Amino acid sequence: MPKLGRVDLVGVGLNATDTIIALPSFPAPGSKVEYSTVSVLPGGQVATTVVACRCWGLTTRYVGKLGDDDAAGLHRMEFGRAGVETQLVAVPDCASPQSLIIVDAAGERTVLCRRDERLVLQPSELERDWIVSARALHIDGHDTAAAIQAACWARQAGIPVVADLDEAYPGVEELLANVDYLIVSRNFPSQVTGEPRLEEALQCMCSRYGSVLTAATLGEHGVVAWDGSHFLHAAAYRVSVADTTGAGDIFHAGFIYGLLQGWALQRLLDFACAAAALNCTAAGARGRIAPLSEIEDLIAAGERYPAHYSYS
Repeated sequence: MPKLGRVDLVGVGLNATDTIIALPSFPAPGSKVEYSTVSVLPGGQVATTVVACRCWGLTTRYVGKLGDDDAAGLHRMEFGRAGVETQLVAVPDCASPQSLIIVDAAGERTVLCRRDERLVLQPSELERDWIVSARALHIDGHDTAAAIQAACWARQAGIPVVADLDEAYPGVEELLANVDYLIVSRNFPSQVTGEPRLEEALQCMCSRYGSVLTAATLGEHGVVAWDGSHFLHAAAYRVSVADTTGAGDIFHAGFIYGLLQGWALQRLLDFACAAAALNCTAAGARGRIAPLSEIEDLIAAGERYPAHYSYS
């Protein structure tokens, strides 16, 4: 196999085809609800993050698994259109990952997922060169064993590892010990540490797993992070919300972009919050991957939600 060229970011993790249905409110049990619009769009945690970073000028590689259906064709087309290099494992006679997403009038989404077990990425299906020929690795941990293998290779090569985690998958403890920037959903820190208070749980994760940074994304309350000695908080930006699908994925993309620029952590968190907010102004996980200039404009002049955390 010829040696791969070096890229800024490699992502190993989920892709999905999102079927988005907009409704005035989430249906009550036993009800019958009419809908007028439906959109079928590409998504998935790592896949979306990698595409966003490519849109901002980084060179990117996506490593993942697809079936052999129309959804797989959609993903291949979108990766190609964005200019993302891919290392895809195809599974014959298998449906690609699917998500049904209900979005209410406030833009809040509820996700129903379907994924064939044959689509679990295995460590044996990875090539070391896919991982170590990058400046950073991004994982979501869903295929935990493969994520651990990729993170171990990256660590051995001195490559920073960023993780987007929302569930404590079996085996996640070993994965966490190989992550540098652990940016998770709001409930994850307490789930894995048993600490009910978010700040204490973030500190516990950082010391237990040797992370450079632990952080929790909090929706309209922004993000809280612990860098081993200080807490940092970035408030979320007020925008006209159409759909919150993909907000966390774009936040991670913004974080990684700033990390590879060598920005200070506070600027990096502000940028990630602004990028995530703008993505919420349109439907879909990649609804509004805004240009860099527009993200900077929002940081400079945008209105923010009240700060719920204050640290000196």
